[in-house]
Order: sequence, then structure tokens, then C-alpha cells
Amino acid sequence: MRRQLSLQAAAVTLMVALAFVVPLAILVKDQAADGAFTGAERQAENVARSMALRAPLPLDEADLAGLTTGGGVSHEISIVYPDGTVVGAPVPPGEDISAAQDGTAGRVLVSDGGVVYLPVIGSDGATSVVRVHVPQGEMTAGVGRAWLILAALGAALVLIAVLIADWIGRSIVRPVADLSDSAAKLGAGDLGARVTPDGPAEIHGLGVEFNRLAGQIDQLLLSEREAAADLSHRLRTPMTALRLDVEALEEGEARERVVDDLAALERTVDYVIEQARRGSRTSLPTERVDIAAVSRDRLAFWGPLAEDQGRQVLAATPGASAVVAMDEDEATVMLDALIGNVFAHTPEGAPLGLSLLVRDDDILIAVEDGGPGFPDAGVLERGRSEGSSGLGLDIARRSAVAAGGDLRVGSSKRLGGSLVAIRLPLASD
Repeated sequence: MRRQLSLQAAAVTLMVALAFVVPLAILVKDQAADGAFTGAERQAENVARSMALRAPLPLDEADLAGLTTGGGVSHEISIVYPDGTVVGAPVPPGEDISAAQDGTAGRVLVSDGGVVYLPVIGSDGATSVVRVHVPQGEMTAGVGRAWLILAALGAALVLIAVLIADWIGRSIVRPVADLSDSAAKLGAGDLGARVTPDGPAEIHGLGVEFNRLAGQIDQLLLSEREAAADLSHRLRTPMTALRLDVEALEEGEARERVVDDLAALERTVDYVIEQARRGSRTSLPTERVDIAAVSRDRLAFWGPLAEDQGRQVLAATPGASAVVAMDEDEATVMLDALIGNVFAHTPEGAPLGLSLLVRDDDILIAVEDGGPGFPDAGVLERGRSEGSSGLGLDIARRSAVAAGGDLRVGSSKRLGGSLVAIRLPLASD
């Protein structure tokens, strides 16, 4: 915008300057020529007065030389008498002086400057002509310097206009740029991004409204986080009652399984509360976790349920560690969301597969099943699912993105059902 304003100001000022400078330059040239002619006319009048004083005797070369060596500018002066005699500078051949001989004074432009003609009528009625030649250099004396001054003045006006336009543009662009940067920060999750209202009244008002909007967004997100944390906290009361009921059960494998499930539920609730109060994440987490170890642990957790439902579990998890930028609770929730989807959306007996492929810079986690598969790619949209909350895949996707990776869905060639592939970059030391 600053550049456009400067260019527009330069163009407009240049046109205005040309509209004044060009006529002024022509006027300066005309004034210089008129001044030279005026001086020549004065000399011609001096010669005419001398002729009148010497009448009826004509002026000779010596008399004319005395008249032209006085003060001021001297020109080539000629006197053409009625009989054709020329005293002084010779008259160029072919020059027409008939109009002056008929009694008409005037100025005439010639190739090497200008000529002034002054008719002088004698006592006998005959007309003599005083001819004064004005050199070209005298007619243009000072014109070049005046034109340079005018050009410099025009350039200075254009420069001043550009500087003023740039200053005005800067006063507009700077607050707009600050507003754009703050909007980008707010969009990236920096809820503390604000601007200092500045600039013209309209942009100043826009900055004020932006700060107000950012404050409202911050307040809404805070209320949402607190509501999620409060809701999760309310689950502790029924979970406490459930734990008391479980502890009253007889010892056995079923009781231990319920205790493990209840412990996992408590960890999940604690994770939800922590994430709600943490707010938006704008950078990669600083925590590190061995995703391979977490995968083996989650397979062990879901294994008994898979066995009860007659599901074949095809696992391929490396024994070596695969460290990624994610905390353990989030990794657990991510894998549980994907594995839990298999149990929730496929019939009992459908096989389950979990495989990890460690590559040079990242790790690929694949969860697949032998169910009916995904209806379309829209299952990744938050809340879009049939028969459930539709949040499982979105939770896993958000966890993967927060760790610098991504999530994709497709069809499993091995089991014939759905395939969810997560790519996570390996954490650097």
C-alpha cells in the first residue's frame, strides 16, 4: 500500500508540476528574448536621436562607433540610408527591409538570432532604417539556468509529495501490519495476542474491536476448558462409588479385570482434566514417550476383551524403543481411541491388527480390522459417526498433529476392513 500511495502521489504531483513548469519554462524563454529585443530597441532609439541631431548631415562609421561603445550591451548596428548606403555592420544579402523602409518598425527572428528595425524619417521625407542585430546567445542568456532551477523545483515537489505520501502510507500500513501479525498469532493459538490501536480513526477502531474479539475468544475458551474440567471432575464421585462396589466383589480374574478397567478410566479422566486446563498447544510437547512400549501395554490391556470376543490379534511391535514427542497419557488415549473404535464398530470375532514400522526419521503406526470398513473419508470430521460420539478418530488425529505427525484412513488389504495409519516423527535428542 505504501508503494502504491507513493507512486500515485508521484504521478499526480508530476502532472501538476509539468502543467506549471512547462508554461513557465516557455515564459522564461520568451522573457529572455523580449529583454534582448528591448535592449536592442533602446540602442536603435539612441542612434535615431543622434541622426536627428546631426541632420541633415549623415552619421559616419566613427560616429556610429562612438554610439555603440558606451555602457550596456553592444550590438551590431547598421544604418541604411534612402540612397542604399549602409553605415556600420553590413546587412546580409537577401534580407528584406522593405517594410521598415515603408515606415514600419518591428522585430524579426533570423537564423542567428533576431533583428530590430527602426525607421527614421528625415526632414526631406525620406526614410532611413536603423538595424540592430541581437545574437542568439543574448536571446537565450540565463534560460538554461532558469530551466534547471524549474526542473529542480519540480523534482523537489515530487520528492516532497512522495515523502508525505510514504509517511501517510506508513501511518496506515504499520497498524494494519501489526493487526495482521496479531491475527496470525491468534489463529496459531496465541490467545494473548493483542495490538496497540493506532493509525487513522477507522483502523484505530478496528484495532480496538480486534482486542475486544480476542478477549472474548480467550474468555470463551477459558469457560469451555473449565466446563470440561468440571464435567470430568464430577465423574470422580460415581467412579469412587464404583470402586467401592468393585472392592466388595469376590477375588478372582473378573474382579481384577474390572479394577484394571476402572484404573484406566481414572487415568483418562485425569488426562481430560489436565488437557482442559492446559489450553491450546502452540508448539511441540516437551515430554517424550516410547510409543512402542505404550503400544505393547495397550495390546496387553485390550487382549482379554479381544479373547472374550473371539478376536484374533495380529501384533507387530518392535522390541526396540521408538521415542516420540508426546506424553504417556496422550499416547495411551490416542491408541485406546483407535483400538476402542475396532471393538465398538466391528462385529465380535473380527480380527484386530496393530503394527509399528520404525523408519529413519519417523514411525508408522497402523491399526486395522476385519470389519465393514469406513463408509467414506468424512469419518475424520469431528462428531460425524453413526452409533457413537464420533470423536475417537478426531482425538487420535489431534494427538498426532500435536506431536508433529498426521493421521490417514483407508482400507486394510490384509484384513479387509478399515485402516488407520498414524505417522509420528521420532524425537530428537
